[in-house]
Amino acid sequence: LGSAGPDGKTTVKFGVLFADDRCANIFEALVGTLRAAKKRKVIHFEGEMLLQGAHDHVDVVLLNGDY
Repeated sequence: LGSAGPDGKTTVKFGVLFADDRCANIFEALVGTLRAAKKRKVIHFEGEMLLQGAHDHVDVVLLNGDY
């Protein structure tokens, strides 16, 4: 879903991630999963929580390519 940014880290827009059927099936509570991943420094995004529609343009960045 994502693509490598200039720093080599994989980035995807939240709206793309939220709309993907595979993600919806795997992560029933996508927003909660993203918050937990951010807390554990697996991903980064601006703000505390992402909401569909309001934050569709926000980049979600995978900090460690091992995941």
